[in-house]
Amino acid sequence: MNDLWKLHWLEASGDIGLYKSSIVRAAELACEHLSSVTRVPRLDILVQCMPEAVIPETGFAGRAYGPTLFGLAIDPANLKLPGMLENGSLVRQIVHEVHHCLRMRGPGYGWTLGEALVSEGLAGQFVCWLLKTAAEPWERAIELSELQANPVPLTTLQSPHYDHSAWFFGAGDFRRWYGYTLGYQMVAAWQRDNAECATEKWFSVTADEVIAAGLASGLLTN
Repeated sequence: MNDLWKLHWLEASGDIGLYKSSIVRAAELACEHLSSVTRVPRLDILVQCMPEAVIPETGFAGRAYGPTLFGLAIDPANLKLPGMLENGSLVRQIVHEVHHCLRMRGPGYGWTLGEALVSEGLAGQFVCWLLKTAAEPWERAIELSELQANPVPLTTLQSPHYDHSAWFFGAGDFRRWYGYTLGYQMVAAWQRDNAECATEKWFSVTADEVIAAGLASGLLTN
């Protein structure tokens, strides 16, 4: 592993030794891709057996905690995990989390629903831009036409008291991954007018700028 990223294996909750080499390789590939477009930050990466926290379709999940720290939850018993570790899915997840860390050095992840939508959308679109890959299933869970037929009021986006699990994971009244898909499309609208932006803009663009693009594209409403 490179000198900038330190992997910490938290194994009290379960053995992940069988997958260590695949995880290291995915981190190395993610770092290589990032280094081609920006200065790679120093990071601590926590890796832990945590089945209850993973995406069932992949066997892993990520969470950024701050500008220098993110974690990866792994479910060694998930039958889809081995294939996902080898097909590039984990590389994309790591780039997604590093984007969050880099954004936390500037505007931050945010406290309102609108800011969270923008942060998730930026991370998802950044992965596609950097790695030339397609949207993840959670970024295309709802058709664009359906989103535009049901635009979200700006006042809803301004609330810091939103239910994150409901908007992003389907724990409430919203369909699963609604927030990820909406944020992804909001950033797509912003990107259409910023296709040639500097790499750093991916981390520093304000939420208000992306929200304005979402409003203009019919995803949001006054």
